[in-house]
Order: sequence, then C-alpha cells, then structure tokens
Amino acid sequence: MLTVAVSAGGDSYLLLGIPLPRVQEYQRKQLLERVDREGATLGASIPDRIDVQGNAVELHEFVFEIKRRETIPVGERERVERAKKNLRRERLERRNRIEDGDISFEEGERLAESVIGIDRALEALESLGHSDVEAEAKRQETADRKRWMSFLRQALGRDDGPRIR
Repeated sequence: MLTVAVSAGGDSYLLLGIPLPRVQEYQRKQLLERVDREGATLGASIPDRIDVQGNAVELHEFVFEIKRRETIPVGERERVERAKKNLRRERLERRNRIEDGDISFEEGERLAESVIGIDRALEALESLGHSDVEAEAKRQETADRKRWMSFLRQALGRDDGPRIR
C-alpha cells in the first residue's frame, strides 16, 4: 500500500490506499540472486541506522567504533559477538521475507539493499579477527608442538608417511 502526500497551494492532502503491485516470481528470483551473489557487498555501504530485532541500531557508528580500535577489549568481545549474531538473524529474516513474503517489488528492493548492507557490516566485523594474544600464542605453541612431534617421528623412523583413512 502506497501513501502519498500531495501539496497544492499551501494545502496538503494525504492520499491513501493506492495498492502497489506484488512482486513477480522472476523479480523475486532476481532480488534473491542479488543478495546471494558473492560480490554483492563490493561498493556497498553500511547503513547508518537499522532496526534489528525491533531495536534501532546505529550500525555504521557501531562498526566503525569497533574497527577504530586496534584490539577489542575483553568486555567488548561479547557485545560484538552478540551484535553479529543479531545481524545474522535479521539478515535471514529479511532474506526470507524476500523469498516468501507478500511484498511489492519496491519493498523487495529496500529489503535487498538492507540485506546487502547487513552483509557489509558483518564482513567488517568478521575481519576484526581475534585479538586475544594468549589464545593466539597457545594455538601457535600447539602447532609448533605438532610439527616437532611429526619431525621426531620421521627422524626416528616411526613415521610411515601420510596415513590414508
């Protein structure tokens, strides 16, 4: 349903009830293809503000506040992980609405743009990586130990080569 405000000679009129045509199946497929395309986020920008799970989120500000830091403090990691989880859930709901919802093409376009914006924000948050120095050191130590044990098995003749399962 489209709501149009018309202004004429200083008077304003509100026209209601102009139905928008429903999205056609081929249009729906095009929208889904667009949001599922691998390079969909290239050149896309993170939305300034978005409603996620019924709450307004200043998404652009949040992402750049987090990315501005060199490391994510321990207390912020949980907040970032919760935000990523909520963004993934919101993305799925919006994509499902495009796929199954009774929507107009214009609404489908808006949903597709928002899904791509959410994907862009998720990519930015995922690229932060882990800043837990102790955990990274432990992973490296474990990998070093495995390499050392593999070397010793080969040097002592106890390694039969790669094992086929």
